[in-house]
Amino acid sequence: MRGRLRHARALRGALAVLAALLCASGCAGSGAGSGAESSAGSPADSGRAPQLVIAGGGVAGIYYTYGEQLAEALRRELGVDVAVAETDGSVDNLQRVAAGEALIGFSQADTAADAIAGTGSFSEPLPLRAVARVYDESVQVVVPADSEVRSIADLAGRTVSLGSATSGVQVIAGRVLEASGVAPDQVDNPALGLEASIAALRRGEIDGFFWVGGLPTPSIERLARNQPIRLLPIDAGTVSRVNARHAAVYRLTEFPIGISGAEPQTSTMTVPNFLVAAADADDELIFDATRVLFAARSTIARKVPAAELLDRREAIFTAPLELHPGAAEFYIDARR
Repeated sequence: MRGRLRHARALRGALAVLAALLCASGCAGSGAGSGAESSAGSPADSGRAPQLVIAGGGVAGIYYTYGEQLAEALRRELGVDVAVAETDGSVDNLQRVAAGEALIGFSQADTAADAIAGTGSFSEPLPLRAVARVYDESVQVVVPADSEVRSIADLAGRTVSLGSATSGVQVIAGRVLEASGVAPDQVDNPALGLEASIAALRRGEIDGFFWVGGLPTPSIERLARNQPIRLLPIDAGTVSRVNARHAAVYRLTEFPIGISGAEPQTSTMTVPNFLVAAADADDELIFDATRVLFAARSTIARKVPAAELLDRREAIFTAPLELHPGAAEFYIDARR
């Protein structure tokens, strides 16, 4: 009974707030890929409840697929209209969530830290809270297997995609390059997303690309089956220099054996990945969304192996973001 009452109250409150936001900001027709309806078929005109949105990422990445599977679970368990939006990644996701254009979204911890501080890609602090630490992402710097490039420093003077312009990949790529002694203007950066980067590498238009995501990344695995590739190492000294200059959220790890393109004992840098919500998002809806996130973990993991890494004991470690009150209540209840 408590769950049904919680669900009903959450939907009434959250949908009313979201409807007001949509009317005030006009986000119901806010551009391609937002997952919102056009003005011709807007919730205000049709009388239907507005669609809730999960800010995902590029369709070739794990963010989008994770969001897609979570949206399906929320529709099934809560009976709400939820869709995943294709976005440019962490920066874009955080902006959408803070603006009320998405209920929840995925972000790298370093980008989220910049967002709440109003630094880096953000001109002012954004009112954001964490729902969960979902998994850790690995920095993958991909070059052709026969490339002369053997280290990050060797990328100077090359054409290298550092990720799409409003992505967390771009943030991390810049930090790794600087910590390796490569200034941003020493790299010709076409700023491509993952899918476009893979296509450009296949055509020989770029010398390499950066990607930050869970392992394995299906698109990179498919690339490796069709074209020999290699993953460049990121060493402990580089990770230490990045941490010294920015939020100390990075750590050193090694690519798992069997990951395509990784030579034995290839080290890299990882960063936690968060699911985030706006600070004023409805507490009970976020409680239910967090509950479904964990309940559907095994189902989601059939399409997104990284979902198996979701753990209630680790999920609460979201510093420097505070937990959203609705998510915090879930974790407290789960311990009872």
